[in-house]
Amino acid sequence: MKVAVVANGEWDAAWGRGELTRNHIEMLICADGGGNKAIASDRIPDVLIGDLDSITKENLEKCIAAKTTVKQYPCEKNETDLELAVAYADTYLNSQGCFLDEIVLYAAGGKRLDHLMGNISIMIAYAEKGRRLKMKDPRSDAWVMLKGKENIKGSVGQQLSIVALSDDARVSAEGLYYELDMLNLAHNSPRGISNVFTDEDISIEIHEGKVLVYVQIPC
Repeated sequence: MKVAVVANGEWDAAWGRGELTRNHIEMLICADGGGNKAIASDRIPDVLIGDLDSITKENLEKCIAAKTTVKQYPCEKNETDLELAVAYADTYLNSQGCFLDEIVLYAAGGKRLDHLMGNISIMIAYAEKGRRLKMKDPRSDAWVMLKGKENIKGSVGQQLSIVALSDDARVSAEGLYYELDMLNLAHNSPRGISNVFTDEDISIEIHEGKVLVYVQIPC
């Protein structure tokens, strides 16, 4: 099942119109100001969640008129609005028996570095529980990968980075300009950034640890 969460980061409304069609995303959950982003792309959220200090009054009224499920929380809380939205999405998918379906995160980057780092920490937490969160924007896809192997499709010349998120991440990869063979990556080193597809099908295997996989989308 296609479920997405829209945060309140950078957003390309024209690009978003193609991404948020109901044929593409069946359930759209917006974290507070993410509702402004979705509505700018002509999609009313199915669920609006957070302290609601960022969504405009006009857009909140549109959501209420469209019978959006609105869940308001206090401004003083331990969780970020995105954290609440992802938890809602996870619970919903579990209730539908979709235990392994990924959640797409939109507008989760840009604007503030602290928010971006916090959002990556949410991605790590859910990866460790078996749920992939894929951060998506017009320029890239990014996700957390734990121990295991997967194949990735791309185009020759496309850039890909593998960034360690743990002290010792041991990685192998084939189909890249810099092929990796049980390479140890450390979270305090940028080694692994800006590799390049030499084949349309590549494979990445994480033997130990966890990494962020970042795939650049060609213009």
